Amino acid sequence: MIEYKNYQTFSAARDGAILTITFDYGPVNVQGQSMLADLNSLAMKLERDRETKVVIFQSAHPEIWVCHYDTELLKDMSTEPVSRDEAQLLDLQAVCERLSKVPQATIAKLEGFARGGGHELALALDMRFAARGKFRFMQMEVGMGILPCGGGASRMARQTGLGKALEIILSARDYSADEAAEFGTVNKVLEPDEIDGYVNDLAQRIAQFPAESIHACKQMVYESIDKPIDQALKAEAYWLYQATSQTAATKRFAIADEKRMQYDMENQRNWGDLVMQVQEIN
Repeated sequence: MIEYKNYQTFSAARDGAILTITFDYGPVNVQGQSMLADLNSLAMKLERDRETKVVIFQSAHPEIWVCHYDTELLKDMSTEPVSRDEAQLLDLQAVCERLSKVPQATIAKLEGFARGGGHELALALDMRFAARGKFRFMQMEVGMGILPCGGGASRMARQTGLGKALEIILSARDYSADEAAEFGTVNKVLEPDEIDGYVNDLAQRIAQFPAESIHACKQMVYESIDKPIDQALKAEAYWLYQATSQTAATKRFAIADEKRMQYDMENQRNWGDLVMQVQEIN
């Protein structure tokens, strides 16, 4: 079993197929080279981990999820423009992109501020759930003379559409959890006393499904989102066969067919329970 330990900026705790990452880098969970190095190391391990199926990212800080990118690293930026061919990915871009591609389902449990690079890290994860009255987000970069440089502009536009993405980026102001839900940058807003239960229940449910199927579903969605429909459908077909070649899918469907399960009205009423019961078929 892969071990997740010796991180400077967060701790990792495993519960079955669920790994919980808790940011705890005083005083404000600033997103500097130490955190990026930890996240890159985490992603490297997740890429070859076939036992972990869900990763939850949370914070030990009562007011901050992950702070903005370390301003110390930005003070010596080049003042000279470069050509498109010369432009290289920044560390934050590369780490966020690597995390977005891990085979596990990733969930941000947002119970504090996530501004700048911290918000861009949340956008790079698969799902985001926010605590009402506690979560706030901002992209402040335009006011500093730069722009979101951790994938924020491109990922946010995919979540919200062009107009809303530009409103968020060009306003450089705080937005609440409810505003985030209206924009589409979070999946759901929950009361502070409800978020733990909701996220944990979701993680436990996902963790019971085949790791290979989780990975194929992620890849299919990410790959198809910006493709023309004909190419997107072909991507769906490709990832379908990647899943069926590695899971008990055909066996589960064969048993369901033999027992004529789909014709049972009670099964039709209770598919949410039935899909959990077939996890025993391997």
